[in-house]
Amino acid sequence: MLLNGPGPAAPAPRTVSLSWFMVALLVVAGVAIAGTAAYTALRPSASPPGLNVTDDLGRTVVVPHDPARVAVLSPSITDIMFRLGLRSHVVGVDCYAAADGGLSDDYSSDQIALWGLSPSMCVQVGPTFAPEMLLNVTPDLVLASTIVSVAEVETISSTLHIPVVMLQPPTLSGILVDVSLVGEIFGVPAAATSLNGMLSLQLYNATVIDDGLVTLPTVLVTYSADANGYWTFGPGTFGESLIEFAGATSISANSTTPYPELSPAQVLVANPPYIVYGVGFGLNESTYAGGPFWSDFSAVKDGNVTGIDSNWLTEPDPTMILEGIPALLAAFHPGKS
Repeated sequence: MLLNGPGPAAPAPRTVSLSWFMVALLVVAGVAIAGTAAYTALRPSASPPGLNVTDDLGRTVVVPHDPARVAVLSPSITDIMFRLGLRSHVVGVDCYAAADGGLSDDYSSDQIALWGLSPSMCVQVGPTFAPEMLLNVTPDLVLASTIVSVAEVETISSTLHIPVVMLQPPTLSGILVDVSLVGEIFGVPAAATSLNGMLSLQLYNATVIDDGLVTLPTVLVTYSADANGYWTFGPGTFGESLIEFAGATSISANSTTPYPELSPAQVLVANPPYIVYGVGFGLNESTYAGGPFWSDFSAVKDGNVTGIDSNWLTEPDPTMILEGIPALLAAFHPGKS
């Protein structure tokens, strides 16, 4: 489970649905996309055999055609690779140091099993980057998110001479853009179009529910709890925009920090009618049930509390759209999804 850093300011809840859906349709139709910070600019390279691509950070990178060996330094990108049938290209994945959990610190047990990951594939990205582990898997290309710092990208690109494409979508529609980009790099545009079709349909289904709402419910979405309170998403984060897309308003919408820990008193005062909590990575229902004043919250008393996979809240990937959004819609709008 990797939390994403603050992105662009989240759009207003009542206007976001149409804009997301229109962008999604444009991606699937293959039309050039404007108005998004993440876009692709693929064309034959002047010095074959490569493609010039523009990644989500606006960097121009020359990548090999259909690279056979790829290090993927983000679970969200591994999800895209797997869904596009490209798992055989993945030779390395992001891990923490063995003492800090290794592979299982970044990937859930379900992901490890589904994607056939093993400790031998580990490329340590935390608490410090280990370039020698990247060299051990001999990749032709690195696909990474911003869990890899700019300095580390420079090390990989300039010192190790391995091209790095950064995929960190700032919006839900940016996930579709990244799917298209990966499809082009690996020569599977038809698979990318098919996947984006499914993603667009799910985004559209969400807008239908959103557009029928008279008022938006106030909710708490928490991804961790301890003796001091409940961790959630603040303004400008991907998690906050996800809540808004699901037709709800977070009780932390006016927080002064991107990832605030709300005290039990703050939750009691806000009194959200719905609560969603993340499970996995050692967290389960009892983690939250043992939190301060949990049994006093109205949502708990009324049975309007839902646990979902933490990755669905934190990883901007196709699974967030296909699984996470339906789960949030069902939790916030029972009977309408």
